[in-house]
Amino acid sequence: MEIFIWVLQGLLAAVFLFAGLGKLFGAAMHKANFDKWQLPQWFRIVTGLVETVASVFLILGYWNELYIAYGTMILILVAMGGIFTHIRIKDSMTATFPITLLGILAIILFSLIV
Repeated sequence: MEIFIWVLQGLLAAVFLFAGLGKLFGAAMHKANFDKWQLPQWFRIVTGLVETVASVFLILGYWNELYIAYGTMILILVAMGGIFTHIRIKDSMTATFPITLLGILAIILFSLIV
């Protein structure tokens, strides 16, 4: 079970690190998405920072399991916000699925370490 936790932890850390850094550095895709979602660009920066911090917590969790709990709690909140954003603009299920899956994986990871 420990290997499964490590793999899930690494997967979530990598996905949210790349997503967070993409938002921080202003990738065109992220800028366009925040425009589509009718959210201000400063919120893209905040979201990128939160995702990056949560990823760092997950990475630190390899040495101290308490950081996994912090990181997953943050990611669960980010995922909930993402899901509600997609629902608010009546986005398709195809567009909503990735953040929903990542949120479920964060919940699974959290439940395995608590």
